[in-house]
Amino acid sequence: MSNSFDDRKKSFESKFAHDAELQFKVDARRNRLLGEWAGGILGKEGDELAAYAKEVVKSDFEEAGDDDVFRKVEGDLGEKVPAAEIRAKMDALMVTAKEQVMAETH
Repeated sequence: MSNSFDDRKKSFESKFAHDAELQFKVDARRNRLLGEWAGGILGKEGDELAAYAKEVVKSDFEEAGDDDVFRKVEGDLGEKVPAAEIRAKMDALMVTAKEQVMAETH
């Protein structure tokens, strides 16, 4: 016998897992886009640019939040780009990444 509380609980758990998966995809997409942007500034092209973008994505696994990604990109760009511009680019690319991932899932 299934009761409505159990059904609701399963529904919420399923939605939470789906939302967490979507957020992971959005974060990874934003980080790849950020890596492509920063890599371009660093003069990277082709395979070297793709490899650098992957490094940026991997840097997000060091700790929770965006600070690890920010530190990676800021450290690599050095004096080329002010910190505030990197943060602004991260915010802008988060919107772009969300739009791209949502378009792909619908």
